[in-house]
Amino acid sequence: MSSTELPAESASVSNVLPSVTPVRVAEGERLRSVELPGFTLTVRTRPATRAGLPPALYVHGLGGSSQNWSALMRELEDVVDGEALDLPGFGDSPPPDDGDYTVGGHARAVVRHLDASGRGPVHLFGNSLGGAVATRVAALRPDLVRTLTLVSPALPELRVQRSAVPTALVAVPGVARLFTRFTREWSAEQRVRGVTALCYGDPGRVSPDGFRDAVREMERRLQLPYFWDAMTRSTRGIVNAYTLGGQHGLWRQAERVLAPTLLVYGGRDQLVAFRMARKAARAFRDSRLLTLPDAGHVAMMEYPQEVARAFKGLLSDTAGEAGAFADSRTAALVSETDGGDGNAVESAGS
Repeated sequence: MSSTELPAESASVSNVLPSVTPVRVAEGERLRSVELPGFTLTVRTRPATRAGLPPALYVHGLGGSSQNWSALMRELEDVVDGEALDLPGFGDSPPPDDGDYTVGGHARAVVRHLDASGRGPVHLFGNSLGGAVATRVAALRPDLVRTLTLVSPALPELRVQRSAVPTALVAVPGVARLFTRFTREWSAEQRVRGVTALCYGDPGRVSPDGFRDAVREMERRLQLPYFWDAMTRSTRGIVNAYTLGGQHGLWRQAERVLAPTLLVYGGRDQLVAFRMARKAARAFRDSRLLTLPDAGHVAMMEYPQEVARAFKGLLSDTAGEAGAFADSRTAALVSETDGGDGNAVESAGS
């Protein structure tokens, strides 16, 4: 296995490419399709306001897409050259050729994109499932990551919140099919209201235009024949990742991350427990913690200015450490680093 790959997992499914409504592209953004071995990824770009800015890559969560990062990308266009990708089977990206929707499979897609584009090392962002994916990439390929920003990362919890149980149940064989049958008559608007209530600390922060765009996107996704398969298999991938031990365990990999890390947790998150913030701050060796008491699961969408401010603080704090971290990343490719407990945790309230 080459250093660019992660352990392979999963079975194969057919790659279906239906004709559906075009994906929304906000003003100042562009979409492009990237062909990679085993994957075709749609990448959303927002060019930097000036030349020479460092690259950034944003990775969305379960059921999301690159559109989840549009607000934050706009806030950060003056400090990074941003790209957000649609993970395989989500957004406008078709399913992976091998049907692998595990955390490792999604991480492999991110690694292949970064290797092929030559943009690394990047400032890597991840939300929820994307946070678990970004953690794995940062641990196994430190040469590709300058800094790591995780918004409500899906890292293993022993006591899962009750509000997160219905989502996890989608991973159980047959449940997704039953749910699809039960909700067959639900409109796209009803579905979006449910998702918004689950993911936002205050659903009222969604603008009328934003809600309308979300409904259109939901209508588009429901036309995709692989929509529920991608959701089910990716949910199962998260659940399975929670059970992995040893070097493949997500908390063990968090301890191996060398990149300076910003952790963002919402006090009203119904999917990732707020109590996990302190555990994460201890696990990542060079971490800063931003807590937003009124935010839900997608703080970068609810409070993009606050998240952007914290990330700019991370950039400022680590500006003089770039050389040292570059040396550390190179050394990590030669030998595995041991997880330490010397965390520099900085707490910033909203």
